[in-house]
Amino acid sequence: MSEPALVTARERPVHRRRSSCRGCGGTELQQFLDLGRQPLANAFLRSEAEFGAEPKYPLTLHLCASCGLVQLIDVIDPEILFGSYLYVTGTSETIAAHNRDYASTVAGLLNLAPADLVVEVASNDGSLLRCFQRLGARVLGVEPASNIAELARGAGVPTETVFFDRLEGARLRESHGPARVVLGNNVLAHVDDPLGFLAGARQLVADDGLVIVEVPSFAEMVERLEYDTVYHEHLSYFSLAALVRLAAGAGLRVVRVDRVPVHGGSLRLYAAPAGSQGEHAAEVLAAVAEEVRAGLTSLDRLRGFAAQVERNRAALVALLKRLRAEGHAIGAYGAPAKGNTLLNFCGVGTELVPYTVDRNPLKVGRYTPGMHLPVLPVEAIRDRRPDFLLILAWNFAEEIMRQQAEFAAGGGRFILPLPMPEVVT
Repeated sequence: MSEPALVTARERPVHRRRSSCRGCGGTELQQFLDLGRQPLANAFLRSEAEFGAEPKYPLTLHLCASCGLVQLIDVIDPEILFGSYLYVTGTSETIAAHNRDYASTVAGLLNLAPADLVVEVASNDGSLLRCFQRLGARVLGVEPASNIAELARGAGVPTETVFFDRLEGARLRESHGPARVVLGNNVLAHVDDPLGFLAGARQLVADDGLVIVEVPSFAEMVERLEYDTVYHEHLSYFSLAALVRLAAGAGLRVVRVDRVPVHGGSLRLYAAPAGSQGEHAAEVLAAVAEEVRAGLTSLDRLRGFAAQVERNRAALVALLKRLRAEGHAIGAYGAPAKGNTLLNFCGVGTELVPYTVDRNPLKVGRYTPGMHLPVLPVEAIRDRRPDFLLILAWNFAEEIMRQQAEFAAGGGRFILPLPMPEVVT
């Protein structure tokens, strides 16, 4: 995202491979997980005619021996990934509740006043910023996907359609004034220059403000075997140790870290400009030391994680094949990016799971990348009456099972794929 604005998607290669760490520049990148060649996880197909020309790229995880950042080395042009996008945050009850609590926490922490500016980078459809609007704050969204940015503007959230980096941070400060809060939720992992991204946030934030980023927790990913979190949009997988090091390099000091349950376990990091704070908070440094003791920067521990991933694949495929051999009808719930990583890695196609359903109207009527499951509206569950539903959007499993009480009351059962496949009622 730190590419010069005048370089177009056609002039850049669609796919390139890094030889150095995007966090520290080190060159000792150690591979520990190979999920095979995979299509882009959000590249849903419009028709069967597109199946044959679907591009696939290596999907491998690497550990930087110098700074401990876990990352992909295969980079897809962000214009291809994010220029037009199908994920919207406003379709989930879980995310809506998370956003309300999030906005309330930040507003209370900083005593936000009506004149204070809240900027969210990768603001999607503006769902979180609308919560801040209801609390009386000024807001500005920064969203590179033009179709999603238009949704936000239509909902009354001022939004600029740009890719964010350190130059954009300075430009936005000049045009809108300093921000009391700069938010980046589930975006830092998407950028090929995370240090430049955080430096841009430092440029934009006021001296008495905070930069707050939320990222999936790599510790939780390893502990819960959440390997389907890996896809080409997610270039980095942050331990707290790696995240704190990046923040310091951008002129920020970490003053607080919250662990939140959303998306299978996330870290919410609060950072202040270095000039207004001393060192990182003591409790933050203690948490970093605990992660190191747990082996999150150890290649042996991560190779053990990869072995568990292989066992999960074998177990899930065996379960689905057994259920189909017994004559059971199986459908899937959700068409998230993570679900496509799992389907492609496990080789689960329509012979085992003939379709999936989703509440996102931008995905309904399309086909999942790679395995080509048709995406149907949620009402198809009532019409097709499957015996089992494989919950691909497992991070919303409680919400989904609550919404599908009628399915369960009729004898339907759910399959949770991770950390090991489990059938639940």
